[in-house]
Amino acid sequence: MDREDTEREGMGLKNISVVIPVFNEDQNISPLYKELKAALEGIEGRYEVICVDDGSDDGSSEVLQRLAQVDKRLRVIQFRKNFGQTAAIAAGVEHAQGEVIVTLDGDGQNDPRDIPRLLRRLEDGYDVVSGWRRERKEPLFKRRFPSILANRLISWLTGVRLHDYGCTLKAYRRDVLKDVRLYGEMHRFIPAYASWVGARIAEVEVTDRPRRYGRTKYGLSRTISVILDLITISFLQRYSTKPIHLFGGAGVSLLGLGVLVGLFVLYRRLFLGGVWMSPMILLSFLFGIMGVLFVLMGLIAEIIIRTYHESQGKPIYAVKSMINFE
Repeated sequence: MDREDTEREGMGLKNISVVIPVFNEDQNISPLYKELKAALEGIEGRYEVICVDDGSDDGSSEVLQRLAQVDKRLRVIQFRKNFGQTAAIAAGVEHAQGEVIVTLDGDGQNDPRDIPRLLRRLEDGYDVVSGWRRERKEPLFKRRFPSILANRLISWLTGVRLHDYGCTLKAYRRDVLKDVRLYGEMHRFIPAYASWVGARIAEVEVTDRPRRYGRTKYGLSRTISVILDLITISFLQRYSTKPIHLFGGAGVSLLGLGVLVGLFVLYRRLFLGGVWMSPMILLSFLFGIMGVLFVLMGLIAEIIIRTYHESQGKPIYAVKSMINFE
């Protein structure tokens, strides 16, 4: 199927919202928006574009304001400071009015002409369609190889088999996002969240283009954050309604291990003439218990912060201004 055929697909879905997180992309915004308009004009029905300026300090805000003055279908949300990509996507989704929500990166590496392909898959009965950058234009060992390992690990732990969790280009039916609350770097795990409520998920190959201007915002620290968030989502998936199974199981296991070690030391003392206390055993227990306590405290803190935000209806971002919103 060629590009022209895909541009005629996705016609049955009305009222589409495209959410674009933007952080220091002043040179990429205008050409990306021009391409996006051309791609969306070929789709029957209404559309809106919501650009969320995540505290940019390079002139991105001014570019977005100028574009919004010309095109009322472009809506702009400006954060007071940089809250991260997840918060930007959460703000865009919260204010989107479309029955279908498409997320797109603001750096121009996602091709807007791939959007009709995603919409066509939604028409086939799917609830979430994720982009797969099969031919990535990034260094193999620095970006692609770690990404392959991360995607396989995420697929294994969540049970949702996707090749490219990191691709921002995704399409969602609005109803699968209404109860999703995003924190940390959790936007990449939305397909996993959706699968928990029975959503049907598909994957479509999309184009990955080299960055034209600016520098990437992804680094080693982002990889570490993803790993920590993966631990959190694995915990929530398995134990969010029955945490005692984890904490109680860990406590019983540690208690049993302590009893076994105590019996072993007692056996050595009574029958082998050994000493009561071994410095190595004490040191091993100290490190083991500290590690378990730190992990558990981190998980408990995740639950506490979610309760704090959701019980008060407190968002994870602060909006400075909004343009073209009723």
